[in-house]
Amino acid sequence: MSYCIKCNVLDEKIYLNLHGKCQFAIYPEDDVKIGIESHLFDVVLYHDDLAIGMARIVGDNRLVFFIKDFMILPEYRGQKLSYLIMASLLKYIRQNGCEQAYIGLMATKGYERFYEKFGFIRRPNKDLGSGMVMFNEK
Repeated sequence: MSYCIKCNVLDEKIYLNLHGKCQFAIYPEDDVKIGIESHLFDVVLYHDDLAIGMARIVGDNRLVFFIKDFMILPEYRGQKLSYLIMASLLKYIRQNGCEQAYIGLMATKGYERFYEKFGFIRRPNKDLGSGMVMFNEK
């Protein structure tokens, strides 16, 4: 078995395929294309030639970085492959972010402990309020 990370190769096909198989929201392909063109960085995890995982970074490339769309196909979970993805994301942020840059994410329920291993802080806590989210409706 051969696994490898490729940076900045994400396209609409990979994005939509992984979103569907990982039960994430499905967006129109044109919107996905715009989103991919606008993000800062992406990684795709491959098993041989098959894209099995991905993640993206959005933000301003200096002060704020937000990790988004972090996923691995269900049949590949539990093998610590997510560490390969996170290592690539954090390397990019460390190379581009300023001292004390904000690095945020919204963990999928049940995966908070994974992110805590990298130093992410669970909210709310005594110093920080809850993370919040809203979905655009047209």
